[in-house]
Amino acid sequence: MIKISNRELIEGLAGKKEEFPKYVTQILNLANQNAQGTRPKVVGQLSDLIQQFPGKTYEEWKEWYLAKHPDAIGDAIGRISNMVDNLKTALVSIDQGMIERWVRELVLEKTFIGLRFQESILKKLSEIKGLPYRLSTPEEESHGVDGFIGDTPVSIKPVTYKTKNLQENLVGTIIYYEKTDDGLVIDGADEL
Repeated sequence: MIKISNRELIEGLAGKKEEFPKYVTQILNLANQNAQGTRPKVVGQLSDLIQQFPGKTYEEWKEWYLAKHPDAIGDAIGRISNMVDNLKTALVSIDQGMIERWVRELVLEKTFIGLRFQESILKKLSEIKGLPYRLSTPEEESHGVDGFIGDTPVSIKPVTYKTKNLQENLVGTIIYYEKTDDGLVIDGADEL
C-alpha cells in the first residue's frame, strides 16, 4: 500500500502548503461553516468548475478561476472575517459559569431528551396504529432494534441518517425523525 500525505499532494500540485498556528484552522473552519463563505453561491460550484477548467497547472487554474469569479475570494473573505469577529465577541463572554451551564445542559437535559425521543416516537406510533409498544432489550438494541410496535421491530434514526453511507444492517421498519423548533417530525410510519 502506498500513501500520499495531504502535504505531499498540496506541495506536489500547488506548491508550498500554508502553515497556520495551532487551532486557527479549526476556528476558521467554524467561522466559514457559520458564514457559509465558500458555498457555491459565493465561490461557484467548484466540483463543476474544475471539470470545465481547460488547463493543467495550478497557476493556470488560479488565473482561469479568478477571471471567471473575480469577486469570489473577496466575498468569501468578507463573510468569514465578519464571522471571526462574531466568534471573538462570543469567546470573551465565555466564563466558568457559562461553561458549567453548557456542560450540564448537554450531559443532563439534551442527553435525557435525546435518548427519550425513541420512547416518545414509539408511544405516538402505537397510539396511531392502535398497537402496544415496548423499548428493545439490550440484546435487541445490539442488533439495531430500538423498540417494537406490536410485533414489528423498529429502528429510530435522525433524518440525517439517510444521507450517511453507513453499512449498518437495520432490522425491521426504519422510522426517521427530525427535531424542529416546535417538536419532532416523524417519517416512515406508513411502513408499519
